[in-house]
Amino acid sequence: MSFYSTIEQQGIAEFKDRGSKFLGYIFPMAEISELKTHIQKLKKEHPKAVHFCFAYRIGNDGNVFRSSDDGEPAGSAGKPILGQIDSKGITDVLIVVVRYFGGTLLGVPGLINAYKTAAALALQVVPIVQKPVLVLYNLQFDYTQQNDILTILKQFSCSIISHENQLFSLLKIGIPTERKDDVLHRLTNLRNVEIVLVKK
Repeated sequence: MSFYSTIEQQGIAEFKDRGSKFLGYIFPMAEISELKTHIQKLKKEHPKAVHFCFAYRIGNDGNVFRSSDDGEPAGSAGKPILGQIDSKGITDVLIVVVRYFGGTLLGVPGLINAYKTAAALALQVVPIVQKPVLVLYNLQFDYTQQNDILTILKQFSCSIISHENQLFSLLKIGIPTERKDDVLHRLTNLRNVEIVLVKK
């Protein structure tokens, strides 16, 4: 797999059922640590909402995922939200559905439908994009070689994740899987460049 599908923008959609209001928020999210920030922000924005149910899936292989019913009956909120994410085959995404209770109990089937619909509507408002799967490497080299290295990285559409200049230049880079052999071949032809694979 050399590409994966994800989103790059945030979005919001609304669904109403028998007085209850369900706001579906969708966010790009590459790290689990971002979850808390998004939830806290939404709780500040919606102090009177009763539930903040969510699901996310992260990583190129999509193996990191979680769903939460946040006090709704088990399986009635988080799973339907995750199901919508998976139906689009996307990763690095978080959907939070904020519920305002309208006074009428919807029952488990009603809740499943409401959370599923709010998540589906949120997915409709943001475009899905294809991104190359990246292999991460740390490079260490003398700063006089920087131009040569940056030229190679640009030529093969590599991403620069971080850059530090100390005694040596340190770069953390992402190489698209398909271009890995070419890039490593070109970099190893340069003298005194240390290349280390970043273990996930």
